[in-house]
Amino acid sequence: MKTSVSPLPAIRVGIGGWTYAPWRDNFYPAKLPQSQELAYASRQLTAIEVNGTYYSSFKPPTFAKWRDETPDDFVFSLKASHFTTNRRVLADAGESIARFVESGISELGDKLGPIVWQFMPTKVFDAEDFGAFLALLPKAVDGRQLRHVLDVRHPSFMSANYLTLARKYRFATVFTDSPDFPSFADLTSDFVYARLMRSDARLKSGYAPKALDAWAAAAQTWAQGGAPSDLPRVEAAKDKGAPRDVFVFFISGAKEKAPAAATGLLQRLGFKAQA
Repeated sequence: MKTSVSPLPAIRVGIGGWTYAPWRDNFYPAKLPQSQELAYASRQLTAIEVNGTYYSSFKPPTFAKWRDETPDDFVFSLKASHFTTNRRVLADAGESIARFVESGISELGDKLGPIVWQFMPTKVFDAEDFGAFLALLPKAVDGRQLRHVLDVRHPSFMSANYLTLARKYRFATVFTDSPDFPSFADLTSDFVYARLMRSDARLKSGYAPKALDAWAAAAQTWAQGGAPSDLPRVEAAKDKGAPRDVFVFFISGAKEKAPAAATGLLQRLGFKAQA
């Protein structure tokens, strides 16, 4: 049985990972076996960002298992291996990129979502080296198109030169509400990728109701091809474009509240979880 989808199916909302002890007897029903946590989470949400792939290598059968345990319209976003991005010379990352992309991620099939390339906060923008890295990222694997997301975390990336480069390759740039990293809503691809990191343990849903209302409005604006006017950017907002897929993940902050924030946003978008 398929999960019901939002009236705006291009908007997907989720959390980072699914194995986290504070979610047990909280987000997860009491006494739910850990082996069933992915199956449960994937029926309350529409996407999950996998953080484990940033730190460890996984084999094809693992990706196939994730695929088989989740609903037909569910999507996994994968964080690429840190060995590809945490290096002094990014232009030398070709072998590491290939090792990750060819590790079996295509086993996810239609459930393979964007790949996030996260850079250290100390990584300064170098147009030549960064451009060489972007040129190495493959457009497809095993005949399946890939969508890439750049999670740049140094203030030097907040420049027109970076935006020009990202747009050349049509790679998305992470938008974050975190005060610790560059936060800009300039669009660089045909989809939007937001990582929201300010959930508050004092709030039942991690974010105040008005804040979730605002994020629902922003997600709908993005999906309809617009650019929310109240979000920070390097350049002035451009005219409305084509509709876009939108991915919103509640990450970090008061992590124990991430599922409540995600389900709260999904409810505002008209999503109904599967029983």
